[in-house]
Amino acid sequence: MQIFLNGEAQHTSCKNLLQLIQELELEGKRFAVEKNEMIISKSKLEQTPIADQDRIEIIQAVGGG
Repeated sequence: MQIFLNGEAQHTSCKNLLQLIQELELEGKRFAVEKNEMIISKSKLEQTPIADQDRIEIIQAVGGG
């Protein structure tokens, strides 16, 4: 299926947001996920399915000084 990840079209076979996070190797890192303009808590990633044409934004926290 095709999704829009951070504004760019991308094909994925992931069935839910947790699988997408794992595919992107973001597990254990600091990030926030938005699906179709709704913020999804980390505890709900596995229960949140991905559908064709979904718009997903993933923002990573970057430390520094």
